Amino acid sequence: MYDLIIIGGGPAGITAGIYAARKKLNTLLISKDFVGQTGTAFGVENYTGFEEIRGLELMKKFKNHLEKFEIKINEFEEVKEIKKINNIFEVKTDEEKYSAKTIIVTSGRNPKTLEVSGEKEFLGRGVSYCVTCDETMVEGKIAAVIGGGNVGLEAGLELTKFCKKIYIIEYALKVTGDEILQKEIENDNKISVITDADVKKIKGDSFVEKIIYEDGKSKKINQLTVDGVFIEIGAIPSVGFAGDLVELNDNGEIKINPRTCATKTDGLFAAGDVADTRDKQIITACGEGAKSALSVYEYLKSKKLNP
Repeated sequence: MYDLIIIGGGPAGITAGIYAARKKLNTLLISKDFVGQTGTAFGVENYTGFEEIRGLELMKKFKNHLEKFEIKINEFEEVKEIKKINNIFEVKTDEEKYSAKTIIVTSGRNPKTLEVSGEKEFLGRGVSYCVTCDETMVEGKIAAVIGGGNVGLEAGLELTKFCKKIYIIEYALKVTGDEILQKEIENDNKISVITDADVKKIKGDSFVEKIIYEDGKSKKINQLTVDGVFIEIGAIPSVGFAGDLVELNDNGEIKINPRTCATKTDGLFAAGDVADTRDKQIITACGEGAKSALSVYEYLKSKKLNP
């Protein structure tokens, strides 16, 4: 029986683990990997203390910090289901079952993918799902943003500070972002919008060089020379295993008390990108992870469940 099980090994989960260990809680952290969205970032320049660091290197530093504490880590294990029975949580993975007094869900979210040739091959080598993380990799270059909703339009506008040219590519007949964003796009001579375009392939040698797409009207196959591709078609919070223990908002994120990270189920907390927090950044995920672990400690103390 653990005091706490943390589900997820991203910035929020690792930070929660560090704080839980410092509070001497008997803790198990379960994670498929310690890469996540942060690990795929080409470069991180907005995490305090590091002027510039690759995402994977930052995640290695996070994990090394965690491993200095007395905490059980089960890597390469995936949580399939959590239940609460007689005030005890049961966590079922693809390998084992575990019991705990409390849970922190920090399972993050998975970006929606195009499922086209070259997308996986060039991830971290010109393909990215995070403009804020990787905008500097295309400084002074040409970039393409796949997606014409608010997120895609905002990404295109953000890139104008770095790129000499940006293409926004939308599968639908028109972009669907807010009118104010569409106006900004129209008035920016760095940005070109291509609608009714079906991306078929991302090509390159050691780095992204081209996008191949089909024109929906003419069925003609076209290509664009680009140095980077940002796929901004949304992301799906990883919450399926939580069932009815949590309440979700319209975006599929777990609703939490912003002061404590508590969910609707007593003893169950959530932090990071999986929760309904406003800003999805590494530094805010770490803060929420710390808050959730401290809330667990106070919860266990209030219930007289401390070891």
